[in-house]
Amino acid sequence: MNREALWPFALELYSRPGVEAGLLALQDEHGQCVPFLIWSLWLDASGRAADEATLTTGAMLAQSWQETAVEPLRDLRRRLKAPISPATPAAKERLRGGVKALELEAERMLLEMLEQASPAASGVVLGPHASLEAAVRAWGGGASPAQIAALAVLVA
Repeated sequence: MNREALWPFALELYSRPGVEAGLLALQDEHGQCVPFLIWSLWLDASGRAADEATLTTGAMLAQSWQETAVEPLRDLRRRLKAPISPATPAAKERLRGGVKALELEAERMLLEMLEQASPAASGVVLGPHASLEAAVRAWGGGASPAQIAALAVLVA
């Protein structure tokens, strides 16, 4: 796995069996931020210290971008699942696909911002479980310990 660059790491991690579902469950059930969680795992995997100050700064950056760009696009994409008169289903799906692409681009931009704000590698490794727990604490809103543990196993 590419531990140098965040975006390739994110793509590889997200494609692992069960990881997408685990991350989306933390997002949808507990208000967690998928890119922020992936960033915390990348920090650990690449030997960057994910201390409280780093995670707090990253959470503030991510929360601002989430509220400004990602969440409005996600909300619109989800609303476009419902029938819309007078749009045809094909036209609605074309629009929904475009919004989905913009949402993904906004998440990629967030990962780029987080990567730029990352500390240099220091060799400090906590492991996926501790990294996820620390990220959840920094983000706020909590999460199920069982979900964190299950996701940590999948990403280890």
